[in-house]
Amino acid sequence: MGQAVLILIKPDGLKKSLTGNILTRLSETKLEIVAAKMVRVSKELAQEHYKHLKDKPFFGEIIKYLQGDFHDRKKVMALVYWGNDAITKCRELAGATNPEEAESTSIRGSYGRITTSGVYENVVHVSSNVPEAEREIKLWFTPDEIIVDLYATKDVVKKELSCKIWADK
Repeated sequence: MGQAVLILIKPDGLKKSLTGNILTRLSETKLEIVAAKMVRVSKELAQEHYKHLKDKPFFGEIIKYLQGDFHDRKKVMALVYWGNDAITKCRELAGATNPEEAESTSIRGSYGRITTSGVYENVVHVSSNVPEAEREIKLWFTPDEIIVDLYATKDVVKKELSCKIWADK
């Protein structure tokens, strides 16, 4: 049975041009990418993503970090990997959250660092467990952006939906 996991390549990973390296490492899992996009991270999205850390003294710093304030990269690459044991496989490749404790062969051990203010610039986020993966995936993606049916959905009709379209020149 398949399992889904959210992967975020964070602003420091994008600034250091590590996207290809990270995706190559993640390909070792033999999992399928079922969703991918670049996301401009709002303060609200960052706060909701890290809401479990809201009482920590570094909460404000981690929000700024995810928003790209420290790296002049106001975006992240969000991906959903899917397949057998996806969370464990991806977390093992990513390594420990603290880059100094991560195996040197892991993604975080190879590319992460801790700033002088104590923020873990650990290049990637990987969902920690099945309930968190579902919460995070639903936060970052709509059902139509994922090529497999991961969770129950329903059809609704929205009136007066506003969206951007390409303008004629």
